[in-house]
Amino acid sequence: MESDPIPAANTIVLIGYRGTGKTTVARALAAHLQYDWVDTDDLVEQSMGKTITEIFSQLGESTFREQEVTVVDDLCRKTRMVVATGGGAVLREENRKSMMACAEVVWLTASPETIAERLTSDPATEQRRPNLTNQGGRYEIETLLLQRSPIYRQCATMTVDTEGKTPDEIVEEIVAQLC
Repeated sequence: MESDPIPAANTIVLIGYRGTGKTTVARALAAHLQYDWVDTDDLVEQSMGKTITEIFSQLGESTFREQEVTVVDDLCRKTRMVVATGGGAVLREENRKSMMACAEVVWLTASPETIAERLTSDPATEQRRPNLTNQGGRYEIETLLLQRSPIYRQCATMTVDTEGKTPDEIVEEIVAQLC
């Protein structure tokens, strides 16, 4: 793939539920555009010196979300950046405002079945993706998708279904829509 100019896109933010491919696509999209890329979850973990699971269990989700607001706000001031957000980053109004003010916001989607399969097969899930409901698993995915989809839709300047596509195919689709 050849690098294409993206008009007026200083920052491209990827949103969506966990397991939709945000980190993988961010890496590939940044390489294609010759941008830098970052995962907000990585920055929160680095700044707090703990894994996401440790932050959630020891300090609570609200502490994680507060640090996430700081990270997202900082990243939205950068240029030539692709940002992979955590699946719940859109839950905070401050994050939604920052993302929509500074960036193209790409909502990556996948079916609950595909998300469950991806999460189960990802060795990072245990440390990086704590259960967000008492039930966990497929029930959690379906419940949270139902709650979050309207928020993702509100923030997104475009939506890309990742179902059955390679990262390169997803990047091509994003670039085509941006141009």
